[in-house]
Amino acid sequence: MSTRFTLKDPARESRLINDRLIFSAIFVGILFSVVMVRLAILQVVEHEHFDFLSNRNRVDIEALPPQRGLIYDRNGVVLAENIPTFSLELIPEKVEDIETTLGQLAELFMLSDDDLSEIKERIKQQRRFQNQVIRQRLTEQEVAIFSANRHRFPGVDVVGRLIRHYPQGALFAHAVGYVGRINERDQQVIDEKNYKGTLQIGKTGVEKQYEGLLHGQVGYQQIETNVQGRVVRELSSQSPISGQALYLHLDVNLQRVAEEALADFNGSVIALDPRSGGILAMISKPDFNPNLFVTGISTKNYSVLRDSIDRPMFDRAMRGHYPPGSTLKPFVALAGLELGIVSKKSKTFCPGWYTLPGKDHRYRCWKNHGHGSVDLKQSLAQSCDVYFYDLSHTLGIDRMHGFLDLFGFGQRTGVDLPSESRGLSPSSEWKRASRNQVWYPGETLISGIGQGFNQMTPIQLAQATATLAMRGVNIRPQLARATRQTAGSDLELMPIKTQDGLPIVDSANWELIIDSMVEVTDGPRGTARKVGEGLPFKVAGKTGTAQVFGIKQDEKYDAETLEKRLHDHALFIAFAPEDDPEFVVVVIAENGGSGSKTAAPIARKMIDQYFGIRVEEIDADE
Repeated sequence: MSTRFTLKDPARESRLINDRLIFSAIFVGILFSVVMVRLAILQVVEHEHFDFLSNRNRVDIEALPPQRGLIYDRNGVVLAENIPTFSLELIPEKVEDIETTLGQLAELFMLSDDDLSEIKERIKQQRRFQNQVIRQRLTEQEVAIFSANRHRFPGVDVVGRLIRHYPQGALFAHAVGYVGRINERDQQVIDEKNYKGTLQIGKTGVEKQYEGLLHGQVGYQQIETNVQGRVVRELSSQSPISGQALYLHLDVNLQRVAEEALADFNGSVIALDPRSGGILAMISKPDFNPNLFVTGISTKNYSVLRDSIDRPMFDRAMRGHYPPGSTLKPFVALAGLELGIVSKKSKTFCPGWYTLPGKDHRYRCWKNHGHGSVDLKQSLAQSCDVYFYDLSHTLGIDRMHGFLDLFGFGQRTGVDLPSESRGLSPSSEWKRASRNQVWYPGETLISGIGQGFNQMTPIQLAQATATLAMRGVNIRPQLARATRQTAGSDLELMPIKTQDGLPIVDSANWELIIDSMVEVTDGPRGTARKVGEGLPFKVAGKTGTAQVFGIKQDEKYDAETLEKRLHDHALFIAFAPEDDPEFVVVVIAENGGSGSKTAAPIARKMIDQYFGIRVEEIDADE
């Protein structure tokens, strides 16, 4: 049996081994080159980017929003405070899939489709680094539910915050105002650095007017976090500076009396101290609950307010336009005295109507059978229209407008509130410019009794009455009384803003007008003679009744047959004591009918409250 041997080929095997070594070396070289190129890119080209991401994974800077300053009334009663609460918040740039995240959160917290739509809209409108509130005022159970599921929601967390609260509810809704979520429009005007971490900003009233003072200065903290985003430790911090406390002239007791006295009437009541311009009460009815707006009002609740025929969100004290009616007569009478058209003794006969020379149209007095022969004091005490028809005709619209301009009619008062309206004090130039029409003499007559084109705001009427009370000293109305930097610091009083005094030539004219207004509340034939009863001082006042619609010459006003909204407005202005005034009150009761029956008793209640007088309720005079 033969044996077969296989001979080795050393040369072939050597070549095979060499080829494999060369291939391996080339492959390793290529891999090494790829690694080195990638390393060079990471270390050189993209160094800053990955260094930034690395630091963000480890170190983060969080804004510390300041505590908003509190708002108090003149006696230290809290009108706006901050209460602690937990909110569920999302930072868009830290969330990979916002749609999925919101969907999962909706399942946990039962968010509606409307809620989700609103949240998504806010995310689109605002910066991606800004916190977006998903749900506010979480309960302890809801906080626990999220804590158990937190690992599923990177970029979402429960945040403890202080939110605004108005303990007086609707009572100061228009004057104090409210805060709301910062929107796209707000972002155009605020300092984004100082508002980082802040979710709310003043929207109306004092909250908006003094936003810079109330907000404070933002703080920061540098923190270290782990992979899950939980805070490991605080590296450094800069504490926020709280907003200043703001003390107002408003008095919660006066405010409540005014609100209750207006009862079911819409309108406005303003009380102020003519010596300082401090606004002691400011009511606009109807009103609303400002707490609804703090965390975002629902579409349903907002629609109710927006669509209400009574317009509860409209600030009547600042923006309401009303004919002043006979409350304008003291100012027109003063114009007649100053310009030498009438004197203390000059009289006019009132048969119950007035006609222009050469005309048949009769302009009626409110008293059908007339007042007979009346002088200036009697005409104001009894509110004789015919006396003022004759006076205004002699004055002419432009001289009358020029004099009323001194008292600020048709101008903004400059009160420390946003969105004040100008109102309207008519002139021939105004009518020509705005309507391209000439001025008619009959329009002068009705302007002289506060009707026609005259449109005054309650705050304008209050300032003009205060200027009259102070015999021409013109002080700007003001809500803010003082500020306090910190809890232990002293109050810093706001300066009184006195404007130029009125250029009245004869000071005796002031006293004649004021004596005539005292006759309104204290005289035997005064239209509001019940107002002055039982008081240890004299009250100067003037009633007013403003027509809501015109009445033809052959028609008669009959309140019983008219819809309530077509009833006349009731007005009353007053100040006390007449010789040393410290309290001014203006009342406008929409569709209240007679100023003496409706508005004057409201003013009397305000006077009683301010001076601490306790008397039986006064019955309204006719």
